[in-house]
Amino acid sequence: MVENLTFRVMTLADIDDVMKIEEASFPNPWSRIAFHNEIENNQFATYLILEVDDQPVGYCGIWVIIDEAHITNIAIIPTYRGKKYGDALMKKSIEQAKSMGAKTMTLEVRLSNEVAQKLYRKYGFENGGIRRNYYTDNGEDALVMWVNL
Repeated sequence: MVENLTFRVMTLADIDDVMKIEEASFPNPWSRIAFHNEIENNQFATYLILEVDDQPVGYCGIWVIIDEAHITNIAIIPTYRGKKYGDALMKKSIEQAKSMGAKTMTLEVRLSNEVAQKLYRKYGFENGGIRRNYYTDNGEDALVMWVNL
């Protein structure tokens, strides 16, 4: 793994880069407008950008409401996967949520996404339930995972 990692809070200027990551990562990517609204209008949202050698390669969205954090999405551009960048981004996202007062964290993950589930379990996430037909592209169920921070 390249050691020149930096993390920072996403701004409107990052939307083009985030859209590239989003479109390469998800079958139903969020829209540019959705990210714009998250940054400008959602008081609960913080989005982190992961840069490698000053290039955005990943991002993570976190909502913190009172003392509960929810990861809305987390993605690494495909050419950078398998190099522990997702691990670094997850660790930083948990630190960010804790710094904002979160005591628990939750997320949804595709039942078929065993790689992501393994990463989340590394950070103490446990199965919390199933959301049936959660993903609109194929009707796949989502596994809800929780962790006490």
